[in-house]
Amino acid sequence: MNNNDYREVTDEEETGSNRGTVVEEEKKEVAAAEVAGEQEDKENEYEDICYICRRPEHVAGKMIKIPNNISICQDCMQKTFDSMNGPGFSMDDMFSMNMGKMPNISMINLSDLQGFVPNNQKLKKKKPKEKKEPVIDIHKIPAPHKIKASLDEYVVGQEHAKKVMSVAVYNHYKRIASGQQDDVEIEKSNMLMIGPTGCGKTYLVKTLAKLLDVPLAITDATSLTEAGYIGDDIESVVSKLLAAADNDVERAEHGIIFIDEIDKIAKKRNTNQRDVSGESVQQGMLKLLEGAEVEVPVGASSKNAMVPMTMVNTKDILFICGGAFPDLEEIIKERLNKQASIGFKAELKDKYDKDENILQKVTVEDVRKFGMIPEFLGRLPIMFTLDALTEDMLVRILKEPKNAIIKQYQKLLAMDEVNLIFDDDALAAIAAKAKEKKVGARALRAIIEEYMLDIMYEIPKDDNIGTVTITKDYLENKGAPLIAMRGCPVIGETVRPQVASGE
Repeated sequence: MNNNDYREVTDEEETGSNRGTVVEEEKKEVAAAEVAGEQEDKENEYEDICYICRRPEHVAGKMIKIPNNISICQDCMQKTFDSMNGPGFSMDDMFSMNMGKMPNISMINLSDLQGFVPNNQKLKKKKPKEKKEPVIDIHKIPAPHKIKASLDEYVVGQEHAKKVMSVAVYNHYKRIASGQQDDVEIEKSNMLMIGPTGCGKTYLVKTLAKLLDVPLAITDATSLTEAGYIGDDIESVVSKLLAAADNDVERAEHGIIFIDEIDKIAKKRNTNQRDVSGESVQQGMLKLLEGAEVEVPVGASSKNAMVPMTMVNTKDILFICGGAFPDLEEIIKERLNKQASIGFKAELKDKYDKDENILQKVTVEDVRKFGMIPEFLGRLPIMFTLDALTEDMLVRILKEPKNAIIKQYQKLLAMDEVNLIFDDDALAAIAAKAKEKKVGARALRAIIEEYMLDIMYEIPKDDNIGTVTITKDYLENKGAPLIAMRGCPVIGETVRPQVASGE
């Protein structure tokens, strides 16, 4: 090979390498353009908000863009010019202020205002009607038995409650899908669920919203107060739903609002002070439950001059209220014992004292005596109760649901390549301890966490441990968990112990 041939090869290699560099640079430019395009698309999803009056674009009209990403509506811009050119104030005076005639006064630096309105305080643009698909398709709504079957995978027991909720939700979204096709207008299916603490009220609603893929807002009635007082306004529950729907008004208007601890806004008895968090809150919620146009802040829980507002129609929002209603049992017992009289056929006064499910005998009159006003109860036509959890139900909660507590700890130890087994006697002992605490299923996690602490701490120390079995003796502090090394056979639910130290 002569020098000329060597030079030609070298030129070809250099040309190839240059071509490869150019291709890589082109790929980087394309990738950067795609990222910039995605960011621009995300920004275009939201409406511009006027910096002065805080109105969105669909209300105020086309915005005027000034440097540093600031938008001003035409009305505010015109008023600004009118005030500047009006009597007593001119543009010359304005410029002269900055030239030294008025000390300590300077022009506004627009760069300080860049990005002042975040996306969480902007509304999403409405899509054109001709391209819009129906929000709720009546053919895609799962039937009640399918909704209940899905709930069965996550919630143990509460068969009546799951059936009632499945039918109510199915009818509610059929009502939205049907619209007003004829003279028959279907009313809303708002629900009031009553049950002891820890029986799964909030968990039921969370699971339901997850299965239906609709926005869900969970709020606490204890923080609600009458308008003008410290606390959350009644409209704040709708504002939370709007935030859950990513500020998409149309999607929020078909969501679910769950108001927990609804029994805390009952009428206060024997009080001479103004009841700003009781009966007045119930009265303020009447328009929300029935359906009304409500002006709510965007991206905030309270109204102020610096937060944009928008209108949300609550006509198609499903409201679910839940509460433990303590002392409601006494009202029910008093009503049931009124039939007792002196004689051989009289019922004993303590007949219902040991009835854990006495809430199932509740009536609207009992709830009204508890302190809920009749107008409020009339807007919650579907009222049902949840069962108190028995020891058998607590054992099933430990091991049956998809995300059962036992399965969570087994997954944690599986990451360390260790099998975790609970004996049936151990599960029964945990359920018995939880039943004594009288806080429902919430006690299960606390009890297991207490006994799993040492195990979770000691297991990562020894890589030879293969299986850990929790026994009833360990839970009663009479022994230690059974530990088997890797490769040790496991018989059924019991492990052949090789190490049984008290550590």
